[in-house]
Amino acid sequence: MKIAIFSIDANDEIKRVVDNIFDISINKNISFHIYFKLFESLNLKDHNVFNNYMDLDSDLDLMISIGGDGTFLRTLNIIRDKGIPVLGINTGRLGFLSTINHENISKFYNDIISSNYKVEERTTVIVKVLNSKILEGIFCTALNEISIVRKNTTSLLNIKTQLDDEFLNSYWSDGLIVSTPTGSTGYSLSCGGPIISPNSNSLILTPISPHNLNARPIVISDKTKITINVSGREDFHLLSIDTKSVSLKHGNSIIIEKSPIKFKLVKLDGNSYYETLREKLFWGKDKRN
Repeated sequence: MKIAIFSIDANDEIKRVVDNIFDISINKNISFHIYFKLFESLNLKDHNVFNNYMDLDSDLDLMISIGGDGTFLRTLNIIRDKGIPVLGINTGRLGFLSTINHENISKFYNDIISSNYKVEERTTVIVKVLNSKILEGIFCTALNEISIVRKNTTSLLNIKTQLDDEFLNSYWSDGLIVSTPTGSTGYSLSCGGPIISPNSNSLILTPISPHNLNARPIVISDKTKITINVSGREDFHLLSIDTKSVSLKHGNSIIIEKSPIKFKLVKLDGNSYYETLREKLFWGKDKRN
């Protein structure tokens, strides 16, 4: 079995998790591929090392992400279109995506090495900016969301939004989030957006602090092409693609669509999406239940 291990940190907690994985993998005939920064920080030896998607073999059985949801989101930039399933071990705070508690690794590990798990495909979205080279060299696909937010100003943005070339609205707001179902429990949720299940063929448009009090989040088909044009008193705004951001000049047309890439998320028994919602959002904790 071939397993890649990815983490952007190398603190004592991460080290304990990695050591635990190695300990319970003895005599299991597992080949490990370690992210190069983690490999160097932990002074590891005798393992394969990878830096980016070009270093990864498509026949890897899975990738283990160790950290929080931010770390998990970064795995898409590493995997891209290789179709490698990802399991998240949570050492962060909330953990909607990295759902396996690092203290319970041993409990689930036999299922992992026995391939006793399911793979759930998640929608991703892609962004391009017309008549601009600003995104050259950047992987422009997101698992959670693509967002437009104001930069270095208190002035509102005017975000003209079209769906399949039909005008929807001009949002006077601090920004606009285009979220996937996976991202519906992220930035969009904190701005008042709805939670939608992962298998919903939908996207969410959520305005950030809109000045139009009647502007509300809207759920649309993920087959929709979204065209956005931004104006305002300042010259620039931020375009964010999950964990990456670029400064973009007003006036450039932004196109957001469903990406052909499907992100593969590892689901173990007893680790359902709705169980995660109940646990992370404290649903059902009312004493009457």
